[in-house]
Amino acid sequence: MFRTFLLPTARCLDADSERSYQDLFERLDTNKDGKVDVAELRAGLKAMGIFRHGAAQKIVSSGDKNKDGSLDFSEFSKYLKEHEKKLLLTFKSLDKNNDGRIDASEIQLSLAELGVHVSKDDAVKILQSMDIDGTVMVDWNEWREHFLFCPAHNLEDIIRYWKHSTVLDLGESLAIPDEFTEEEKSSGGWWKQLVAGSIAGAVSRTGTAPLDRIKVFMQVHATKSNKIDLVGGLRQMIMEGGLMSLWRGNGINVLKIAPETAIKFMTYEQYKKLLTTEGQKIETHCRFMAGSLAGATAQTAIYPMEVLKTRLTLRKTGQYSGIVDCAKKILKNEGIKAFYKGYIPNLLGIIPYAGIDLAVYESLKNTWLSYHKDSANPGVLVLLGCGTISSTCGQLASYPLALVRTRMQAQASLDASDQPSMNILLKKIVAKDGFFGLYRGILPNFMKVIPAVSISYVVYEYMKTGLGISK
Repeated sequence: MFRTFLLPTARCLDADSERSYQDLFERLDTNKDGKVDVAELRAGLKAMGIFRHGAAQKIVSSGDKNKDGSLDFSEFSKYLKEHEKKLLLTFKSLDKNNDGRIDASEIQLSLAELGVHVSKDDAVKILQSMDIDGTVMVDWNEWREHFLFCPAHNLEDIIRYWKHSTVLDLGESLAIPDEFTEEEKSSGGWWKQLVAGSIAGAVSRTGTAPLDRIKVFMQVHATKSNKIDLVGGLRQMIMEGGLMSLWRGNGINVLKIAPETAIKFMTYEQYKKLLTTEGQKIETHCRFMAGSLAGATAQTAIYPMEVLKTRLTLRKTGQYSGIVDCAKKILKNEGIKAFYKGYIPNLLGIIPYAGIDLAVYESLKNTWLSYHKDSANPGVLVLLGCGTISSTCGQLASYPLALVRTRMQAQASLDASDQPSMNILLKKIVAKDGFFGLYRGILPNFMKVIPAVSISYVVYEYMKTGLGISK
């Protein structure tokens, strides 16, 4: 690999180091202009298997003394020398017995001193991600080679790198809200990430809104006797309300992102405090429990918006003039309870979805890592693939409950006698349409997963760059 071709030349801190830096610089300087810019460094890092977002920009920014946006050889070699000195101090702090090597017990002890408790297996995983000679110990050369082009240099930064590169299972998952360091909270980095995530979600939902609307349409109206396929359903909606009708309900779907994200984040912090003794590090199971409770709290708070979204998605031309008009008519004609129809199956559906999504994601990720022991970071494409497959599996398990929830939300305008409970509605659907009737509309739901994840990721990365977030 390019990585093993380049880095052996940068392994020594002796009289030859200047020459080895020169060789490395010349290989990175692909256009031979005597400078290495962010694009060239990023291409080199990718070829080495280093995928950390923002690493190239951070390295250039740190070493660029004359502020011309690139590194000449003097700036390049000076940055590497200073970075190696910092890495050496961190290495020595980990090497408790001063034998020139770091083993699993030293990893555990050093992390425990910072309040991060990991198992022996996790400590071995960390070592394997850096271990070149297969000894399950890491010497200075292996340590330097692994972190030479990673902006992290102190132990706190390196722990964050290990967490985000998915080596450790610290309860970090899509089901758990983002955790922010005290530095990120004080600097305002947390709100920038929340803003970036909200905007990415808004663009993603808008891009896949037609598929979401046809899904809801099929969930409510499709039966054995009234078969609605994907193309026919889209054509029917366009004929009824024009092309823009494909985006009905998208406005409130986008509006509910910000409050849901904010509530989840704020309540997550509070639940963590309630579940942990003051001064102690929060355990993995407590973090997961806090995340689940935060998700349920956010869902409870914004659920009326979910009902409004379903009603607006299914509305006929002229039925409601907008979100406020829809809310007024529901309140006037059906009462406050109508805003929580389908709440129980919605809450129950979170459990199998989150559990299976997390389990499949972790299994796929760990399988990849077991076959690629030389890398701590699976990379963007692998993680997106794992996320897409795990999300699909979670949807398969929870979809019947999602269908029942949507039916109950849509039927709230009927007389009380015609509003069946969750159990009765499930039985009715199975009796009338068979088992597969519980999966009406799942095709457009699956179709929107990959574009939704891809759009969200791309927009999120651009927003982070625009807001000056470097991770």
